[in-house]
Amino acid sequence: MTAIRAAVCREGQAGFSIEEARIDAPRAGEVLVRIVGAGVCHTDMAVRDRQLPVPLPVVLGHEGSGVVEAVGAGVTTLVPGDAVVLSFASCGACPNCADDAPAYCYDFGLHNFASARPDGSMAISTAQGPVHSHFFGQSSFATHAIATERNVVKVPANAKDVPLELLGPLGCGLQTGAGAVLNSMAVKAGRSLAVFGAGAVGLSAIMAARIAGADPIIAIDLHDSRLALARELGATHTIKGDGDVAAALGEICPEGLNYAFDTTGLGKLIELAFGLLAPRGILGLVGASDADAMLHFNETSLMGGGKRVMGILEGDSDPQVFIPQLIEHHLAGRYPFDRLIETFAFDDINEAFEASESGRVIKPVLKVSVA
Repeated sequence: MTAIRAAVCREGQAGFSIEEARIDAPRAGEVLVRIVGAGVCHTDMAVRDRQLPVPLPVVLGHEGSGVVEAVGAGVTTLVPGDAVVLSFASCGACPNCADDAPAYCYDFGLHNFASARPDGSMAISTAQGPVHSHFFGQSSFATHAIATERNVVKVPANAKDVPLELLGPLGCGLQTGAGAVLNSMAVKAGRSLAVFGAGAVGLSAIMAARIAGADPIIAIDLHDSRLALARELGATHTIKGDGDVAAALGEICPEGLNYAFDTTGLGKLIELAFGLLAPRGILGLVGASDADAMLHFNETSLMGGGKRVMGILEGDSDPQVFIPQLIEHHLAGRYPFDRLIETFAFDDINEAFEASESGRVIKPVLKVSVA
């Protein structure tokens, strides 16, 4: 076992407590990673606030990057010393995994939200007892994480000069936004796209839309600062979310939207976006809504217009393929995702969450150790 420090979420406490802990040596198929950086995502907030039924106590974090320290039996693609990005976990055996669609793994919940190995064992313990680990197959809010070979992506050698801590968010939020545009909706050049919400996922989608050649690219948000950044990153138009969004979109795209992408999870905005779709328009959804939330669409419009409404997880990404592609786009200057990031010391994890919730910081990243 290895002595580590971990940010633990416990029942009855408001934030995270940094605690001394121990982590297992990697088992067969597993990898021990020293975490260098870990992004803060709204999914972590939802667990902390008990909106998602993840068992406690738990070490969260699912946008990790770091350096491989040890590998278990049977691991062939990684060796100690490799710089890596950690992403979501999947079984590798179900029909969707076989179709290179691991985000829709039949056992996604078991591998990502049960916060334990599939056999129920946990890799982390403190003086108070076992702590749930393997959140999204990693639990990267710690100095070390146990992941599997399937959800650990080797950083390409030509990216050695990119600060390793910045790469962690590619494992979830950023690949979700970019993948929604490039993979899920497969946005075509010269077609219109409206992005509802200019947070990390929405701004990642806007950068990807510029890569795809979409036009116009429209960002909708409540924060003037985020709309200004959206323009710098590729948006051709911006709309303040507290105005008449439908009228503004109608002026820009009088024939309707070819693509709409919602990151807010707000039913009224999703239904508004659907109503503005052009014939054969596509509406992609990634925003987290309440578990019992319902949407209302006109069936004649849906069917008669040949429209599609898509639920999207992780940007329909195969991390082993898509994360290196995003890194290549970044190296070529097409995907400057680093402009979304502000770093925080690991011990300041609660301040990082507060900065994200307030809207002051788009994507906080914890600097856990030195690369």
